[in-house]
Amino acid sequence: MADEADLPVVTFGNLMSEGTILSRRGQHDKALGCFSDALKLRAGDKHCLITRSKCFLKLGDTENSLKDAEASLQIDKTFSEGLYQKAETLYTMGDFEFALVFYHRGRRLRPDLHKFQLGINKAEEAIVNCIGNPSSVKLESKEELCFVSRQAESKKDNQKQQNKPPKDQKQMKKLSPKTERQLLGALYADKAFLEKLLKDKDLMQSSTRQGVKVMDLVLGGISYLNHRRDFWQQQKPMYARAYERKVLWQGRMQDKKEKPSDISRSITKNVEDIELLLARGSAEESCRKAERLLKRIQAWSESEVPNKNELIGNLHSCIGNAQLAMGQMEAALRSHKMDLDCARQNALPDAVSRALDNIGHVYAQIGKFQQAINTWEEKIPMAQSSLEKAWLFHEIGRCYLELDKAEVAQDYGQKSLQSAGEEGDVEWQLHATMLVAQAQVKLKNYPSAILNFEKALEKAKLVPSEAAQNGIIA
Repeated sequence: MADEADLPVVTFGNLMSEGTILSRRGQHDKALGCFSDALKLRAGDKHCLITRSKCFLKLGDTENSLKDAEASLQIDKTFSEGLYQKAETLYTMGDFEFALVFYHRGRRLRPDLHKFQLGINKAEEAIVNCIGNPSSVKLESKEELCFVSRQAESKKDNQKQQNKPPKDQKQMKKLSPKTERQLLGALYADKAFLEKLLKDKDLMQSSTRQGVKVMDLVLGGISYLNHRRDFWQQQKPMYARAYERKVLWQGRMQDKKEKPSDISRSITKNVEDIELLLARGSAEESCRKAERLLKRIQAWSESEVPNKNELIGNLHSCIGNAQLAMGQMEAALRSHKMDLDCARQNALPDAVSRALDNIGHVYAQIGKFQQAINTWEEKIPMAQSSLEKAWLFHEIGRCYLELDKAEVAQDYGQKSLQSAGEEGDVEWQLHATMLVAQAQVKLKNYPSAILNFEKALEKAKLVPSEAAQNGIIA
């Protein structure tokens, strides 16, 4: 039996899906080939360019990674994923200043994406680590001597500030401990520890083996944390921080209930974002967003969200799809079964069909072919189009083939071929014909198998796909 992987994927969507799966498995070189083939079918697709750029970066090819990121921005200058990927590539190349520029641009466009703020933080820190304290920079070029007088004037002020730690402590009194804790986060405990060390006079008078005073090290650490605090306060004031936004939103919801129409629009937009994130390969982010939205919807009443139960089931489905993309098979199965239970309890036939489809897919992925068959056979009466039946019959047939039940597999292959013919879909006719031929090889009906392989070859010429033709001939 020819393996299913011998059947070349010829559509843009399938190439993207296969490339994404290979990339998650760490097979970036193979994924690169899929994305390159996908770009041949849909040249200039910005999302595909970014996924290929990520592969190049994983493989250490920063030059091509940067080219793809820049190509996506030529198509859409406001493409946030393109800005982030370009910044990440520049950061990897060691161009921290330019990376910082693009992290800032992305943050201005999408302040809701925390990854841009993280990028700003790490780029800033990398720059400081590279050049050190600005006061340590010496001007050697004669052309730069015009700045010496200004530097000399500012140097005295800098020295005064460095030699006066009480000034920093005085500034700290302007911020309450609660505010400073929120700004510094986990670093607040480190700052408190350093300030406690200052009270140990004996320790402060001691030196390290290299001759550096402990007091200088402690004051340097406190100064650094103060700069980080001031930077974060400037870049993201407290009133604009995510935690505060959440508290304000909850307060508004308590004081004044949102209109159902506003809630509906918000939910629709969020669901679209969740599906788009998954399509772009951001399964983790898609899953997190779906889980957050699920909690929000569960907190609303049915008067606020009339189709609450339907939405809950849909979100379980989205979470399951994201978990499947991340390789979390058992979790995906649980999520899709929750979708099925919700659909049955609320008499939602379309949702039942969707859940059965997804559950069967997970079973097939983990090798439980009989469970996949049972699930998909339950779905057959719910299929609403010939194309859906063609896909369903084909998948059931492949499962029977995996279970060495070639005769049943052949029957389902012929059913799939008939449904694909009714729809006029050449690609599914190709898949169905290949399934029939492979089943006939198992049954040792070689003349019929050869005949069907020849028919499949003709279908491959119509798709068209040279790779498919070569695979069938082989």
